[in-house]
Amino acid sequence: MNDKNMEMAQRIAAEVSRAGGRSYYVGGFVRDQILGRENKDIDIEVHGVSVRCLEEILDSLGERLTMGVSFGIMGLRHYDLDIAMPRSESATGRGHKDFEVFVDPFLGEEKAASRRDFTMNAMMQDVLTGEILDFFGGKDDIRRGRIRHVNDASFAEDPLRVFRAAQFAARFGFSVAEETTALASSMDVAALPGERIMMELEKAMSKAPRPSVFFEELKKMNQLGVWFPELQNLIGVRQNARYHPEGDVWTHTMQVLDEAARLRGDAKEPLWFMLAALCHDFGKASATDEQGLHAYGHETEGLPLVRAFLSRITGEVKLRGYTLNMTELHMEPNQKAAMDSHVKAFMKMFDRSVCPEDLLLLAKADHMGRVGVREDREALAEAYEATESKLREILAVYEERMSRPYVMGRDLIEAGEKPGPLFSSALAYAHKLRLAGVPKEEQLKSTLAWIREEKRKTETE
Repeated sequence: MNDKNMEMAQRIAAEVSRAGGRSYYVGGFVRDQILGRENKDIDIEVHGVSVRCLEEILDSLGERLTMGVSFGIMGLRHYDLDIAMPRSESATGRGHKDFEVFVDPFLGEEKAASRRDFTMNAMMQDVLTGEILDFFGGKDDIRRGRIRHVNDASFAEDPLRVFRAAQFAARFGFSVAEETTALASSMDVAALPGERIMMELEKAMSKAPRPSVFFEELKKMNQLGVWFPELQNLIGVRQNARYHPEGDVWTHTMQVLDEAARLRGDAKEPLWFMLAALCHDFGKASATDEQGLHAYGHETEGLPLVRAFLSRITGEVKLRGYTLNMTELHMEPNQKAAMDSHVKAFMKMFDRSVCPEDLLLLAKADHMGRVGVREDREALAEAYEATESKLREILAVYEERMSRPYVMGRDLIEAGEKPGPLFSSALAYAHKLRLAGVPKEEQLKSTLAWIREEKRKTETE
């Protein structure tokens, strides 16, 4: 914990107390203390003093920042503290931001806590005394591993809380209470902005030990269809039991997602890697035959579905390119290893990949995501060791070849060639030689000879 921020929190609370008010740590900070988790986000709620009084206190302690005028949120420059005042909210529309907010320093602790989403987030801890106010049984819900909403009316006003419930369940290994699941099932989430869905998804993908819980809880709530229809369509899609003893494509995808979470720390792009694991088999929904024995071409048939899904939640072009590339190539590493393909085929595969290292991690997660009733995860891992070793060895060869000097456009110009129609084709030819491990000097000689031959063909035609 940052002692500087905690010390300032104490100083603020002491000044507020002298003015007749009380200061509380609120939200995730209190929850994570009880869970024994570190939380660097310190949120303070100040009760019993006027807005002007709080402003004067903060002005006396440093340079006051205003981060949300209408929400009564302030801070101090050089400190990571969010300092708020009690507020009540009233929905004015269907969206996440469609609220009218009323700041009320004298609202009272219980009423202020009642606007929180879940009981575990509604606890308040006095900054000076350490006393915890728990009006709605948050401690007991944490002990039971349960995500339970505080208030039917206020919870239903914010549809984003459906996804927050799912991501908290995934991150903490909790389950959503039946009454919260029932209420969430009745809520309309269509008006939410895609970027807010992405924020909750990112938390589940990046922080949860088993991200599958996020989607399993949404499934229980009947809330997959609006934002994750491509995933919902995988439920019940049969697979060949010889290769997929775990069951349908939904089950496989959930297992792959959890295996990917074990590997994401090694990924070059952890979040993007997790999204690739989520999307890799979208195409099976339409490519699988009636018997569930084959899904030929699903890796390419899924690309429009992946593109539609990502367009719904993010505008990040590089993320889309990465995920589409990984989806298209996800089967190739294991297939080529099983067929004992020539090194040249592996070189081409790695060269097509936007991130060869992550591609191998996805191939491993795909292999491991097929644990059935009679299958043992450790046995699957042991059986994959030889394949993984081979793939890593060939990747090392590829990386070594890519680290060598190679022919570029300026080399051709220095050799007397002028930029023209043949240039891009000549560089593509040189790149093939590079993949084959040909030294730069020989690449250049062969490429210049190729250019001369192409010119000769043109002249004789």
